[in-house]
Amino acid sequence: MAEDRIFAEPRPVVSDFNFGPETAAVFDDMLNRSVPFYGEIQRMIGEIVGDFAVDGSNVYDLGCSTCATFRMLEDIDKDVTFIGVDDSQAMLDQAREILTRTNFRRRYELRCQDLHVGVDIRNASVVILTLTLQFVRPLYRERLMQAVYDGLNHQGCLILVEKVLAPETLINRLFIKYYYDFKRRNGYSEMEIAQKREALENVLVPYRVGENEALLRHAGFQSVELFFKWYNFCGIIAVK
Repeated sequence: MAEDRIFAEPRPVVSDFNFGPETAAVFDDMLNRSVPFYGEIQRMIGEIVGDFAVDGSNVYDLGCSTCATFRMLEDIDKDVTFIGVDDSQAMLDQAREILTRTNFRRRYELRCQDLHVGVDIRNASVVILTLTLQFVRPLYRERLMQAVYDGLNHQGCLILVEKVLAPETLINRLFIKYYYDFKRRNGYSEMEIAQKREALENVLVPYRVGENEALLRHAGFQSVELFFKWYNFCGIIAVK
């Protein structure tokens, strides 16, 4: 796993964060060091998928990046097809290389598709969005959630993991401070934290937990529940 040092050197101009080749090469390390309890979140996703996946159906990962989630799901006892969707060809190339190198033995498809344009979801028992919706411009999120809902089979589930805002300004500032403390503990320097924050400023647009829940209910989901919460990160399960 290559080490994430993308923002380790000073940059005269910090460009918007992107998911190109530089990011793809270190993305697994970036997730493990930047997302609190990432391994536990993945384990929880595995449990949920194991209960909701149905033989003969599809399991989608929207914003699949390097397919770390599919690799974690390889041993689930269900006859499903994994479909990974990402708008970064560099991420998909990295995913395919890793899946080939590790002899991933499940049926899978990788599709290069921009979620802002739309997504074709069919015969889905599970749809996963792990830290993906926050990168979809708010104008398009309602349409995307409707496409997810429409493409899910009856009693299928959506697993949504997001960075979120706290409703109160004071609490929000504290949660952000605690999050940057977490990144420091994982070896990121002040420069790396500051430059990445600037790079993400116009790219990552988080909602409050309640706003995400409202978005899901508006799409038609009746059962919506938190399954994970750590300061400014959360996981939500929604069942059709």
